[in-house]
Amino acid sequence: MYCGAVEFVCAPSMVRHVPVLLDESLAFLEPDKGGRFADLTYGGGGHSEAILGANNSTELVSFDCDPDAEVRSSKTKSLYGDRFTFHDLSFQRMDEVSSPEDFDGILMDLGISSFQLMEPLKGFSFRLDAPIDMRLDPRVGISAAEFLETASRDSLVRAVREYGEERRWNRVVNAILEARGTGVLQRTMSAAELVAEAVGGFRVRQRIHPATKTFQGIRIAINGEMEALALTLPKAFRALKPGGVLAVISFHSLEDRMVKRFMRKMSGRPEHRGDRSVLDERTAYAELLTTKIISPSKKEVEDNPRSRSARLRVMRKINQSSL
Repeated sequence: MYCGAVEFVCAPSMVRHVPVLLDESLAFLEPDKGGRFADLTYGGGGHSEAILGANNSTELVSFDCDPDAEVRSSKTKSLYGDRFTFHDLSFQRMDEVSSPEDFDGILMDLGISSFQLMEPLKGFSFRLDAPIDMRLDPRVGISAAEFLETASRDSLVRAVREYGEERRWNRVVNAILEARGTGVLQRTMSAAELVAEAVGGFRVRQRIHPATKTFQGIRIAINGEMEALALTLPKAFRALKPGGVLAVISFHSLEDRMVKRFMRKMSGRPEHRGDRSVLDERTAYAELLTTKIISPSKKEVEDNPRSRSARLRVMRKINQSSL
């Protein structure tokens, strides 16, 4: 559920990278016309290489805070040379190496890479027994194990109920608190079994593991993903040239809501149903290229089931704002 960018099979060496909503993203970004682009989440390089391969004059700057992504990016560098630049940075730091009105198009794919899921020591997947870490950048912050052992009840509730959207959040939080100091919260599989038992185990026709939502919420919490997205959206908009396109692929309802409201605000529309601002109080700095989310086709979902929850939103910049 919480990995949509790639598909994986059996072992890390067998990971097959499948960029989600690729054709749809390229159709809006139009790298075939040339220009300078940014891929804020390199991952496995599928979107990056497709953008670079669309036109021999296209340039691309890519970001990723996973140390292993820089190693993977060497393949893209060997194929496209100086047209490709990789930065070992999280996307909220993009303004450190970019300028206002720098890009013709920017892509953000917020899915977690299966390269990360399939590396046991990264501790993302409860299908691989390992220390539970979950940091997108293992060089900073605290691990999920430390968070589970030390976080306040309020922080656990926020992770499980708000970010994970787990309906049985109270039972999960109580189970976590009771398990502290036992060693259960130190490893992926034992923590997943604890959560699964707390929510009532597997149910008939259940598509996902019962610990999926809780693990997703913990990952979002320890990496500050919602805060990072909130910081990055205005930075990305500033970095677009007039006429430039921002395309964002999300996999979580909270991410999609934040992207939707930001794009509506920049296009001079009410951000949500409760927005009581009047027309004179709003300014259009962009135009929405689609008013509804773009979802994967039936065929794409059949070919790559992990694309099921992907949602694409796109807007075009028309004026510079004071963000």
